[in-house]
Amino acid sequence: MTTNETTDNTATNTSYVPEHAPRLAWAELVPDVYKAMIGLDRAARQGVDPVLLELVKIRASQINHCAFCVDMHSKDALAAGESVERIIQLSAWEESQHFYTAKEVAALALTEAVTVLTEGFVPDEVYDAAAKQFDEAELAQLIAAITVINAWNRFGVTCRMVAGHYQAGEHR
Repeated sequence: MTTNETTDNTATNTSYVPEHAPRLAWAELVPDVYKAMIGLDRAARQGVDPVLLELVKIRASQINHCAFCVDMHSKDALAAGESVERIIQLSAWEESQHFYTAKEVAALALTEAVTVLTEGFVPDEVYDAAAKQFDEAELAQLIAAITVINAWNRFGVTCRMVAGHYQAGEHR
C-alpha cells in the first residue's frame, strides 16, 4: 500500500506529507558492492528458519529506524504466512513474549544486543540464552543474518531509501 491508497485500492481524501526523495541510488553507483551484499545475504540466510529470519530483520530494522527495510520485511513476513499480530508486537516483544517461541525470544534478544552494542559487547546472558536454543552452526548463521541486516539498514538509512513501494518477494 502506498501513502495514497487504502487496502482496497480506493482513493482517500487524506492529505499525507509528501514522500521524500532518496539521497543516493547507492546500488546503481556501486553495483559490485550491491552484488556482494546480495551474495552475503544469501549465504547468511542459509539454514535459518524463514519466519525467524523475517522477525529478526524487522526487529533490527525497527531499532535502526530503517523504514524501507521495516516495510520490506514486514511484507515478506506477511506473504510467508506470519501474523499481523506478531509483527505488530515486535516493537514490544519483551513485554509480549507469549507471542513467540523460546527460540524466537532468544533470537530477538540477540538481535537487539548485536544491533545496539551499547555495552561494547553482546552480554554473556544474551549469548548464553541463544546458545541454549541454537546449535553452534545455527547460532553462527543467525549472527551472520543479524550482521547482514544491520549492514542493509545502514545503507537504507544513510541513503534515505523510500518505504512503501516494495512488493513482497521482490528482492528474493
